[in-house]
Amino acid sequence: MSRYLLAIDQGTTSSRAIVFDARGTQVAVAQQEFHQYFPRDGWVEHDAVEIWDSTLAVCREALDKAGVQASALAGIGITNQRETTVVWDRETGEPIHHAIVWQDRRTASLCTKLKSDGHEALVVERTGLLIDPYFSATKVAWLLDNVEGARKRAEAGELAFGTVDTWLLWNLTNGQSHYTDATNASRTALFNIHNQDWDDDLLALFRVPRALLPEVLDCADEYGDTDAEWLGAPVKVAGIAGDQHAALIGQACFEPGMAKSTYGTGCFLMLNTGDEALRSENRLLTTMAYRLNGKPCYAIEGSIFVAGAAMQWLRDGLRLITHASESAGHAETVGVDNPVYLVPAFTGLGAPHWDPNARGAILGLTRDTGIAEIVTAGLQSVCYQTKDLVRAIRNDGARLESIRVDGGMAVNDWVMQFLCDILNVTVDRPQVTETTALGAAYLAGLQTRVFESLEQISDLWECERQFRPDMKPALRESLYAGWLDAVERVCNN
Repeated sequence: MSRYLLAIDQGTTSSRAIVFDARGTQVAVAQQEFHQYFPRDGWVEHDAVEIWDSTLAVCREALDKAGVQASALAGIGITNQRETTVVWDRETGEPIHHAIVWQDRRTASLCTKLKSDGHEALVVERTGLLIDPYFSATKVAWLLDNVEGARKRAEAGELAFGTVDTWLLWNLTNGQSHYTDATNASRTALFNIHNQDWDDDLLALFRVPRALLPEVLDCADEYGDTDAEWLGAPVKVAGIAGDQHAALIGQACFEPGMAKSTYGTGCFLMLNTGDEALRSENRLLTTMAYRLNGKPCYAIEGSIFVAGAAMQWLRDGLRLITHASESAGHAETVGVDNPVYLVPAFTGLGAPHWDPNARGAILGLTRDTGIAEIVTAGLQSVCYQTKDLVRAIRNDGARLESIRVDGGMAVNDWVMQFLCDILNVTVDRPQVTETTALGAAYLAGLQTRVFESLEQISDLWECERQFRPDMKPALRESLYAGWLDAVERVCNN
């Protein structure tokens, strides 16, 4: 029996593929960055064809590194940057425009109008989301309204819409599969999370023809076989979940009250609420955690647009560092009591502020401020933003005593210690920090019987290090008060 699994982890700045064995151990990994397009202020785009090409390249490279033939794979799991929107020609497979990325804010004025017209209550009730440019619905509408002839062709059934998972699946199967999973569907603002179907009222509100949409399946399901030409043999695509949901699964947060926080390009804190779709009164999102065997599991989520991207900006934009790993040394020099605050609102602020017009700022500068203080402020901004989310979650009545962390910044011990200090909760870092890809592999493994149950997956989770709070309350409160003041200065709401 085939016991290897291939996870495709298609992210905002790079595409990765990881081969896992039947115990969830990483065998080989390949990664490739791709181009970011910023055509106007607040606009962010990707070339969808480049996303596909880079994904195929890393799949082949990872299999080659692992010495594993495609015929030895039990299945493929896909996890992806969410909300990023692609519309393509069903006949040719060619995108009609660059993909519009989740960070993109071009539809801010449309969202403002929809909210002022009183439509947000309907969107919140049906989807658990707010009206914001972050989600896919207004991105689709923009493409149909701004690409010549697109709306007419969409209504005639000539075009297909998908988030990145659907785009990759379409290409892997040579146009045979037009599916998405319940987690990615739940991030479009077009999917009713209560009856688990596309919502006709929302389709009408956002002017999105149903003919565009993929069919929604479970996270572990039969998505079709890859065409043999891509990897050398057909392979079952057996699992799909948006990146944050996949990380929740990879972290084995299967019980209500369990939470994970992922530190990648952005930061996303997700708390499992079980079969209850808990409605936030503090501008957090109610979303799908996952759906298995037709049964939805819900979560409450806080989304931060810029986490690792702040360090990328300090590296590539300001050139204050040459590698992100240098940041810890700067932070050790400065210490936690840093008077400088960096608010990384490069594309607005996410939860719980939801201000698309906010822009970034560095505050607290003096003649003594140097590179080390600004870099440290970049690291601390991620932790302060996480505290904003935790405070909102607690105000919604949810209990949160510990967090399981993952993503690129989770390997930074200084950041993780500051995080647990500013949150005043324990922070658990797993043995495997590539939990997003691991979650995709677990889903494919559940469908192909490599894994028998969620309980078996839970038993595989191991803690590599636990961070415990060790900061005086007065310092914690003072530092966070400084952050709140800095945020207030950049907000336009």
